[in-house]
Amino acid sequence: MNVRRFTTFLLLACAGLAGCVTQPVPMYRLDNGNVEMPAQAEDGAAVLLGPVKLADYLQHDALLQRLPDGSLAADDQQARWAGNLQGDVNQLLLRQLASRLKTQSLELSPGSKGFDPDIRIELEITRLDSGPQHPAVLEAQWRLLDGQGKRQSSRLVRLQEEHQGSTTDQVRAQSRLLQRLSEMMASAVEPIMVAKTRTGRSVSKAPSKPEAPPAIPAVEPIRTDLEVFRF
Repeated sequence: MNVRRFTTFLLLACAGLAGCVTQPVPMYRLDNGNVEMPAQAEDGAAVLLGPVKLADYLQHDALLQRLPDGSLAADDQQARWAGNLQGDVNQLLLRQLASRLKTQSLELSPGSKGFDPDIRIELEITRLDSGPQHPAVLEAQWRLLDGQGKRQSSRLVRLQEEHQGSTTDQVRAQSRLLQRLSEMMASAVEPIMVAKTRTGRSVSKAPSKPEAPPAIPAVEPIRTDLEVFRF
């Protein structure tokens, strides 16, 4: 009887310990998509991305879900972003823009020492979320400035992407929204880059003025009006 009681106690203890084992927390990262890094372009316009600002509610590790009533709450599985969401957004946009603009002359704000941008992209993301019953939604505004800080254009956007409901598929949908945003920004930047590149080429290929030939001193005629005396 004592052996049976001891065995039962061990089984209960093992079950209790199994129930106390911490379940792994699912962690997610944004998908950069299929991007092909271009070769270095020597005559391309330099682009500076940033600052890129995220809404305050996105400055957390927890992956928030949009509930049916429109409120936000942490994921049931306590899903989290792997690493820093700000850094993931920056890298996704940077790689997407480099691929779409076909340039390596692109850096994140504030840029490295000696980097002199021809174009600057300022971006503010005010919403990026989804829910099991809500599509992924991205709301943002970008501004394009030239090298002197003069605004060239600006735009407010709201993008939406459907998904299958799982957290994994929601993150994929949010990644696709950021990829679409980068495509739109690249389309706005490209005409400015083309104009800048053409201007640079025309300046470099402008014919220089021919040098004036060296001045040749005037030759004075030899005087031959001497009088001749005959004897």
